[in-house]
Amino acid sequence: MRKVLPLLLLVLVALGVYWFFFRDKKVAVANEKATALAVQQHSTTFNTGIDSLLNAYFKIKEALVNADSTTAKAAARELITLADSTRLSELNRDTSGIYTSALMQMNDVKSNAVSLLNQTSITEIRQDFRMIGENIYPLLKTINYEGKPLYWQNCPMAFGDDQGANWISSTAQIVNPYLGKNHPEFKGTMLHCGEVKDSIIFAPSK
Repeated sequence: MRKVLPLLLLVLVALGVYWFFFRDKKVAVANEKATALAVQQHSTTFNTGIDSLLNAYFKIKEALVNADSTTAKAAARELITLADSTRLSELNRDTSGIYTSALMQMNDVKSNAVSLLNQTSITEIRQDFRMIGENIYPLLKTINYEGKPLYWQNCPMAFGDDQGANWISSTAQIVNPYLGKNHPEFKGTMLHCGEVKDSIIFAPSK
């Protein structure tokens, strides 16, 4: 009996040591997977694809500044082609749910661009443009966008005195796509109406 007790004690100590070290290791691995895309850079192909999507978005924005629905729709067709889920396939290696979230946001971008093509009113086109931006901006945050600085801007009276709307800009300067240069009421006087509400500025991990 005396020989059994030290042996039993030794086994318990060994189990405690195993639990302490391997449990911490599992937690560390799980945390590493959850933050994988926050510390790793995307491929050049991935970043180029996202930048192409943004360029199409900015073409729509510029067209709406000029109240040019024809050019806005042409750019929306380009954006639909570029909003291809295969561009996100690189994210599929991550296990923290980033791919699933990004895929849903990209699909919403595409569906709102399709809706824009069916509009005849410049106001309705601007409403769909608003929704495209409302999905692209969180998508960029989800994937940890690694391009040039972007700015989330807001006009508090885009669709009336109490109906504001947001958009993405590649510069901090306000150039309003909702009131624009040729607004029937304000003409070009509200072109610079708005403010920067947020930004995405990539900071490479060390």
